[in-house]
Amino acid sequence: MSESGLLFDVLVLLLAAVVLVPVLQRFGIPSVLGYLTAGVMLGPHTPGPVVDVETARPLAEFGVVFLLFAIGLELPLSRLRTMRRYIFGLGMLQVVVTAAILAGLGTAAGVAPTVAMIVGTTLALSSTAMVLALLVERNEAVSHYGRIAVAVLIFQDLAVIPILTLLPLLAGNTHDILPALGLAGLRAAVAVLAIFAVGRLILRPAYGFIAASRSPEVFSAATLLLVLAVAWLTAEAGMSMALGAFLAGLLLADSPYRHQIEADIGPFRGLLLGLFFMTVGMSIDLPFVAIRGAEVIGLTAVVLLVKVAVIIGLCLMLRIGLPQGVRIGFLLAQTGEFAFVVFDRAMGLRLLDAATGQTLLAVTALSMVLTPLMDGLGRGLACRSQRHEGDDLVPSGFENLSRHVIIAGYGRMGRAIARLLGRHGIAYIALDLDAEQVMKARRDGLPVYYGDASHAGVLRAVGIGGARAVVITLGAPRLTERTIACIRQAAPGVAVIARAKDRIHENLLNQIGATAVIPETVEASLQMAGLVMRAVGIADDEVEGSLNAYRSSRYGGDANKVT
Repeated sequence: MSESGLLFDVLVLLLAAVVLVPVLQRFGIPSVLGYLTAGVMLGPHTPGPVVDVETARPLAEFGVVFLLFAIGLELPLSRLRTMRRYIFGLGMLQVVVTAAILAGLGTAAGVAPTVAMIVGTTLALSSTAMVLALLVERNEAVSHYGRIAVAVLIFQDLAVIPILTLLPLLAGNTHDILPALGLAGLRAAVAVLAIFAVGRLILRPAYGFIAASRSPEVFSAATLLLVLAVAWLTAEAGMSMALGAFLAGLLLADSPYRHQIEADIGPFRGLLLGLFFMTVGMSIDLPFVAIRGAEVIGLTAVVLLVKVAVIIGLCLMLRIGLPQGVRIGFLLAQTGEFAFVVFDRAMGLRLLDAATGQTLLAVTALSMVLTPLMDGLGRGLACRSQRHEGDDLVPSGFENLSRHVIIAGYGRMGRAIARLLGRHGIAYIALDLDAEQVMKARRDGLPVYYGDASHAGVLRAVGIGGARAVVITLGAPRLTERTIACIRQAAPGVAVIARAKDRIHENLLNQIGATAVIPETVEASLQMAGLVMRAVGIADDEVEGSLNAYRSSRYGGDANKVT
């Protein structure tokens, strides 16, 4: 390709990322699906401008690499050790059981057993890039269900090693499969140990030396060097580059440089990952899918259903819980990006004929395109199952309770308030819509119940008429507003202390009827101001007097109604 042609392709890709993706996001379409749509439009199988997929593919592969590196930064080794049950328990069982079922279905359909085994195992893997992009976009990568999903993906990345090792062995009809797999496993173990040894002995001291130079350019270059070097090392050892990048991220997860490294790689990760999703979209052969549409859709449905059923069943078996199992099952239902590599190599080695290979590629692409929709369906079903599990947690029998405090929202702030009230012997009832959080508190014997404080029936059930005060710690501003309005209708005279997002939200809550409103940043600012005044030599009693005077002028005297 000429330089002008290469430049034109790059310009078209960037234009699609800058224009099309934001437009689709305005309509509520996730960015991942936006990039896939852009790829379909720029691919060779649809009218309009055509971009050579080979132009973007080398750069797109690094998008997954940088994404895995960023996720590794969020998972320090101490946390990873706690995930080993999910990595080698749920992850291994998911791959083995799903592969066995899909391979059995393929063999029953007349596919050769060896080919069915490769296809079944490959389809059992999920898309690391798709799943992690959705988790990162929603800030759920380190949530409970997000960590379990990441653990399963880690094992799936490890499973790619024997699959790629088996392909040439199966093509050559060799009987030395087990020795070859053993050698690949040994090389992988040596590479992992080498990465961690170098990281502990050299990497962190080297970062300390680089940071001392106070050169942002050198620091960013060091991060790029680390990611690419470790990715190259694991690729040479027969593993995926993405897995190597994940290990590199783990090495720095506990370091003091983590946040700066995340900021440095952010632009690279976002752009390159967008290119990856575009290349996936370009690979979708719409005319072929139209010709064999029923077969592609049918196989895709089978893969999705089998994976969802297996993952939910395993989660229940491992006592992870139905709501979490539903979220994880629907999130990991698709086939992964490594399937493009495996099926392409299998066709090159003549293990798969062209028609079968293209069908499997179409199934892979279609399942990845459906990921945001599947995830949304899983979220909705998980919420319903949470409500069902929480039916026996709904408060009842407290209608005549009096002289107690109602806490709306049992997050970190709500738990802190509850502990302080309990320490002073003040009765309270807490409400929350997180059934898992409620069940955990109930197991600890705490008066925490499932319920929406913005509903009059729930407020009556917890004795709003006799309550001394209501504390609202909800993080959602609109829900806080609805809750205050509902409380004022049910109990006009009760004291309501609410959490506000900012000064504008504070004024709005005061107008609705809150007794006192605490903006999130005010108390933290007062604590810092107190430390500063003490540090410059102001006496403690004078500091406390100044802070109390500010609080009195800020919050007013109505809060004293809470007696």
